[in-house]
Amino acid sequence: MDRDEEAGRQVEREFRESGECTFIRCDVTDDRAVRQAVEQAVQTYGRLDAAFNAAGIDGEPGKATADCSMENWNRVIAIDLTGLWSCMRYQIPQMLKTGGGSIVNCASVAGLVGAPFVPAYVAAKHGVVGLTKAAALEYTRQGIRVNAVCPGMIDTPMSQKGLTPEIAAALLAENPIGRFGQPVEIAAVVVWLCDAGSSYLSDQAIAVDGAWTSR
Repeated sequence: MDRDEEAGRQVEREFRESGECTFIRCDVTDDRAVRQAVEQAVQTYGRLDAAFNAAGIDGEPGKATADCSMENWNRVIAIDLTGLWSCMRYQIPQMLKTGGGSIVNCASVAGLVGAPFVPAYVAAKHGVVGLTKAAALEYTRQGIRVNAVCPGMIDTPMSQKGLTPEIAAALLAENPIGRFGQPVEIAAVVVWLCDAGSSYLSDQAIAVDGAWTSR
């Protein structure tokens, strides 16, 4: 699911070279579209066993809390937190019908510790961690495990946006592992959380950050 249809269709073509994949266009700020997307997934494959909720933006950077605009605040919260909750509220009933499943929510190290000048993002990601824990307490006995993955500095287009060599060097100097993470390293943790190998794990917010939060 993604709102960018062109990019989504490209990913669908790539994935179909090695397996099954169906792209569904969806904007997570549209609750009705989210419901329809989950229903389409179930109609296509017969059931829903696992979900990774990762839609998110960092919003307007460089603004302290009192300078954050209402427009930016509302947009970030709508996508990063409310949109994720919208996905969960349609995924959970489908999983309950078939005896359970695994939900993984994408938070951030900014959902575990503070970060300056992105107040809406920090608030949203802390909200994702809290929502993950609440849902885990509510549904784990019914067979649905709910966890969050909290990426650190990952080499993605969003993280590289506006990143000068000087800022990149400063960030790397603060990172104990000394490099940016790769998307595949986040994917590996997500797949493990969806697999039976992590069957005793629920309500956790796992930092995948090269020990950044342990500084």
